[in-house]
Amino acid sequence: SKFVNDKWMIKNGFLNDAQEHKPWWWNIKVQKLNLSAPLILLPEVSCQKAIEILQEKGYDQAPVVAESGLILGMVTLSNTLSSVLAGNVEFSDPVTKVTYDQFSKISLEDNLGKLSCILENDHFAIVVHEQMQCSGNGSSSMKQMVFGVVTAMDLLTFASRNDKK
Repeated sequence: SKFVNDKWMIKNGFLNDAQEHKPWWWNIKVQKLNLSAPLILLPEVSCQKAIEILQEKGYDQAPVVAESGLILGMVTLSNTLSSVLAGNVEFSDPVTKVTYDQFSKISLEDNLGKLSCILENDHFAIVVHEQMQCSGNGSSSMKQMVFGVVTAMDLLTFASRNDKK
């Protein structure tokens, strides 16, 4: 039934949104949000260390990225704390045990309208940038780098600070 759901089709790039009354910011690129570089956690970080790092640095969430660059998901402070307190994981367990592996990605070149559609269903989107990675033997591949994490609050802050109505 996903193919008859316009929001799903727009979110996944199969359909352009034909909304008639778009807000002024709808076609502005995600890169205009001026996101700060995210805190990245490696998968072997323990839940206890993840909690300490997130609290110390003042973050609510962080992407979990393997050293190879593969984005494994997102860890949140609240989910990590509640999982430990409920006894579902131990402080010593790797953060991958509390990582959300379902997440949406968006590129810097996508527009805020697409981001808005994603944020209707998801609490955040991971902003990725693709770059070519070349090895010494001449082979190359595309690699995704985490450029930022964006929430509905980021979009709302942008829209209210730059209100051009």
